[in-house]
Amino acid sequence: MSDALPQFDLFNPTDEHKMLRESVAQFVKAEVEPQANESDRKEYFNLPLFKKLGGMGLLGITVPAEYGGSGMDAVAAVIAHEEISSSDPGFALAYLAHSMLCANNISVNASPAQCTKVLPKLSTGEWVGAMAMSEPAVGTDVLGMKTTAKRQGDHYLINGRKMWITNGTVDERGTPADVVLVYAKTGEKQGRAEISTFLVEKGMPGYSVGQKIKDKTGVRASATAELVFDDCKVPVANLIGKEGESIIHMMRNLEIERITLAAMSLGIARRSIEVMLRYATERVAFGHPIGSYGQIQRHIGDSYAEYRAARAYVYNTARMMNLRSEGSRLDSDGAKLFAAPVGKQIADRAMQCLGGYGYVQEYVVERLWRDAKLMEIGGGTLEAHQKNIARDLLRSPQNLS
Repeated sequence: MSDALPQFDLFNPTDEHKMLRESVAQFVKAEVEPQANESDRKEYFNLPLFKKLGGMGLLGITVPAEYGGSGMDAVAAVIAHEEISSSDPGFALAYLAHSMLCANNISVNASPAQCTKVLPKLSTGEWVGAMAMSEPAVGTDVLGMKTTAKRQGDHYLINGRKMWITNGTVDERGTPADVVLVYAKTGEKQGRAEISTFLVEKGMPGYSVGQKIKDKTGVRASATAELVFDDCKVPVANLIGKEGESIIHMMRNLEIERITLAAMSLGIARRSIEVMLRYATERVAFGHPIGSYGQIQRHIGDSYAEYRAARAYVYNTARMMNLRSEGSRLDSDGAKLFAAPVGKQIADRAMQCLGGYGYVQEYVVERLWRDAKLMEIGGGTLEAHQKNIARDLLRSPQNLS
């Protein structure tokens, strides 16, 4: 009997995944990398470049083929986000908001008629999509949201404001996203808010951009905005599912959101290690390359081990994920809880190795360092993941097995 285990590539489990990675990596090198620093400096969302992702089948990467998407799995989504984030995490965040928070969310939770109307345009890039949940005073506490939707005959009137919305605007003029998934209160049941989901389209009366959020610490190549709904008139046909079902919609989509955010941290970590290795080989101090010194070797060794551990956790969680239903919440929380600080820590080590050069844009890592912090906040804070994991394990300790 042979002692060798069957060959299996966790990070490229099929030829299709391998081809996807190669294709995205080539696109990143040729198209994303040349504009990354300038887009960050100018806080510019590169819409023409973004639309090119549609031609590659990436904007609807998990959307079923019948609605114009590529019909791929969570591993494919992780591959795309890791590769893009190795160059421009801000651009990757805009991609995530469109492809995961909006398009994937719709494909899983909306009706066939709604999917047919919206998803082909999102998959090609004709439309830019977003998701609006957070508010000026509400983040993790979803049930505390103030935005309301009241039915009046054949339509709803939505009133409220949404904050920190990625892709909420697509340019400096304040042009809103073409379609936004909006969460709003439609009532209360047993003292608990009932939250519902609506498709709000550009041009609907009462839907506008309040302001573009500027001077962000990082991910500046994505556009972040406040959205205003002032008696926004939305047809009943644009209600996703039934009233009060938003928590189900959120739970179904949070898993892929969190695992792709974790994948963004992987891209940041990998690129930071690449920069660190190159600099440690080229930079000479006291007559030797700095990579020959123990202090630098520790930064490199710790970074490699942490990156590989995080990568294995993220990809294995994605491999087990069913995009059509929830079931991977414990490990999507766990993978993001572990991977998010890894990207930030490794970018920080790279800056330390580069010294003064790490503190300027020329060597990329200062931008990656700024971008990495968002992974500890967006899509659920580290504290929210800790709470969720503890609660789930206390309820079901057999999940440790």
